[in-house]
Amino acid sequence: MTARPDTRYPGPTWTTRARWLMKAGPADYLLAASVAATSLPVIGRHLEPLGGATAMSIWGVRHTPDFVGSAVKSWFAPGAGELKKQQRDSTSAVTEAALRGVVPAADLAITWPRPERTPPVWKALEHRRHVYRSSVRYGDDPSQLLDVWRAKELPEQPAPVMIFLPGGAWVHGGRILQGYALMSHLAEMGWVCLSIDYRVAPHHPWPQHLTDVKTAIAWARANVDKFGGDRNFVTVAGTSAGGHLAALAGLTPNDPELQRDLPEGSDTSVDAVVGIYGRYDWEDRSSVERVRFVDFLERVVVKRSIDRHPEIFRKASPIARAHADAPPFLVIHGSGDTVIPVQQARDFVTTLRNVSRAVVGYVELPGAGHGFDMTDGARTGTTATAIGLFLNDVRRNQTTVGARAVI
Repeated sequence: MTARPDTRYPGPTWTTRARWLMKAGPADYLLAASVAATSLPVIGRHLEPLGGATAMSIWGVRHTPDFVGSAVKSWFAPGAGELKKQQRDSTSAVTEAALRGVVPAADLAITWPRPERTPPVWKALEHRRHVYRSSVRYGDDPSQLLDVWRAKELPEQPAPVMIFLPGGAWVHGGRILQGYALMSHLAEMGWVCLSIDYRVAPHHPWPQHLTDVKTAIAWARANVDKFGGDRNFVTVAGTSAGGHLAALAGLTPNDPELQRDLPEGSDTSVDAVVGIYGRYDWEDRSSVERVRFVDFLERVVVKRSIDRHPEIFRKASPIARAHADAPPFLVIHGSGDTVIPVQQARDFVTTLRNVSRAVVGYVELPGAGHGFDMTDGARTGTTATAIGLFLNDVRRNQTTVGARAVI
């Protein structure tokens, strides 16, 4: 394998260490201690979850005031209960309207799923009947694992492929419980889905997350046919932090800086992207919420200052990476999201539509909050159906174009 130039971010100097000591607070010391503990012999590796839990606690504490304030406002506002019911009941109509012009009208002439009262996570075991193979290695690191979701019987033709990236604020990247309803739906439609684990901060700073995602895409391009998948049609979808990673992966195909550990010639392009309540801008500090978010990135995820290393944050922002050759995108977000406000999705979609030659679909779910696909049965079925319609249309269009090229 041809050696690549080392593009890793430089390590801390004595100056940066001194600066950190002057600015650090109790939470920073706790986080540093948990990370240092992982270097202990024998037991160090088993302590990695402690760092993730610490980082997640820091993130939660800094956002709790926003969560509580929004919850109280929504609970006690006059007519809140009736408004929420109207919003949930409108999910199918809103989604269908948003997809007009994105997928053919004939595809929308369906009976949309009925709203369910039970949270989707309650049906986790039912969904997992579609897990065909568990804990398959997609890279050299022991933590680079994926589950293969598919029907027991597939058509003779290779099945389209979707890689699912779980969320977790870049400090949790586990495949348990996330994306189950979507992957179960696609598996029933004849797809092969790959749900991956990826390495996370604080033990694996940015861009290790994206490097692992690229590794999984390259693995799928080279190996998914062993599970009945089509190596020539690979898509990616993700929720929250996974939505950010999916968008960035889709916008940076075969970028050597982001796949330095992969063999030369590895294909990390994707044929379509679905971002679900994702974060698309790592630079903007125009609001209190965004300032807190950037501070979290600096202290936990990137471990670099945005003022001193603005290029890192810019390169990690999908909104700054939009370009004319972007693959087809479908962005889904809830208007009631208090973790990642809906304006993130609106800004990203506007930017992408202004430059991309491919289709860019956008579904904004009235009143839906963060993580609705695991907690809100009224919206999950419709969302999974919409994603299936979108991806199937992209697949159909690609097949048609390919057939014309052959002719």
